[in-house]
Amino acid sequence: MKILTTGSMFLAVLFMCVDATRAQQTTHSISAAVERQLNMTEQSIVHVAELMPENQYYFTPDSLHLPGSDFKGVRTFAAQVKHLASDNYDMWAVLTGETVPPGGVGVEGPPAIRTKAQILDYLKGSFAMGHRAIGTLTAENAMDLLPFRMSKLPRLDLAFWALTHANDHYGQMVVYLRACGINPSAPLPK
Repeated sequence: MKILTTGSMFLAVLFMCVDATRAQQTTHSISAAVERQLNMTEQSIVHVAELMPENQYYFTPDSLHLPGSDFKGVRTFAAQVKHLASDNYDMWAVLTGETVPPGGVGVEGPPAIRTKAQILDYLKGSFAMGHRAIGTLTAENAMDLLPFRMSKLPRLDLAFWALTHANDHYGQMVVYLRACGINPSAPLPK
């Protein structure tokens, strides 16, 4: 979080140094830059979530019984995806003012969502909210403090946090795919 705050402080100083006309032009570029990152993150994550076969959605590395490894209690692949989507909703909702979908328990996602199709819909919905959230970012409001999890963070920090968190789980999802013998860059099965 320290890196995000430092980056946000840098951007705040940068914004104060531009004149009103330049600030107007920067408004679009802030949103567009974050949107590009969200697009790449979304494409990667949705791709690997679609690649994992439904019969392996509840796989954990613990089932491999690798010598010297301790994977007890780690999330299943499905739980990784649901957690990522739940946190997406949680963070993006602060920026959009929308409510998160009902039925979630903390950041683990709604227990009623169990099938691959349901989980993918939930994930894609979280990214749709992310696009709406990114559309709210401007040079004028990027540093506005918003309440989030017993703290206050600038809007831009929340956007970066959501992207960083999603990419962290992408890395974990890739490891799960590889453990199942699936190449994460493979095309989707027809």
